[in-house]
This record gives sequence, structure tokens and C-alpha cells, in this order.
Amino acid sequence: MADVEEVIPEAALQSRPEIAGETEPRVAMTAAAVELLQDLADRNGPLMFHQSGGCCDGSSPMCYPAGEFMTGGADVLLGTFELPARGETAASELEFWMSKEQFEYWRHTRLLVDVVKGRGSGFSLEGPTGKRFLIRSTLMSD
Repeated sequence: MADVEEVIPEAALQSRPEIAGETEPRVAMTAAAVELLQDLADRNGPLMFHQSGGCCDGSSPMCYPAGEFMTGGADVLLGTFELPARGETAASELEFWMSKEQFEYWRHTRLLVDVVKGRGSGFSLEGPTGKRFLIRSTLMSD
């Protein structure tokens, strides 16, 4: 069986760095992720992501209405996106959080939020859409 190299989609939107001392975005989104998030924001208002780590859906980024998932000292804010306005929905900020424990494993990676067909379980807002968010990671070169 031949090895097939995965083609990583282009980043359409970069986050603002939030970790002290970082100047490069750590998290980005594909155009498909931006489009799905705009659809979700139309129905739910401002949004946020949290990635807890672990097994099953804990390893997928979970999308919630902003402020619905309570973050604290056990979480790290990796980046903030400016989700572009669309139609009647104004531009809004979208924070991407990760559990501190998971961040210890992923601290040397850049994350790309993408969308694939399928249904994740759990409480993430995209569940009923037939799509799910997925993280694609690459090692940081700097």
C-alpha cells in the first residue's frame, strides 16, 4: 500500500496570539470552518471553542455559545479570531481555549480548525449540521 501524503487545506483566517511573548498566530481556520461558524453565529450569536483533550470527542474542538463553557485556571487561551460579518450578523470575536493539560502535549504545534462531513457527538453546536470540526496540526518551525 502506497503512502499518501495528506494535503492540508489553506488557512483563511488567523487568530490573534494570546499567549504572552508569542507574536505569530498559533491557531487558524479554513474557509469551510469560517463559513460553518458564520452559520452557527447566525443562529446562536457569538461563539467560542474549547478543546479539552482526552479520548472520543474530547480530542475535537467543541464549539459553544460564547461564555457557555466556563474557563478558568485549568485552561489556556491560545488565540482570538475576528469572525467576519455576514448578512445581518455583525463581526464578532471568537476565542479558542484548550485545557492546560492538553496544551502541554500540543505546545509545539500550530492548529488549523477545519470541517469534515460526519457527526461528532457531544454538545458542540455543529452536531446537527452533518459536519464536524477537526483539528489539523503541524509542528512549529520557530
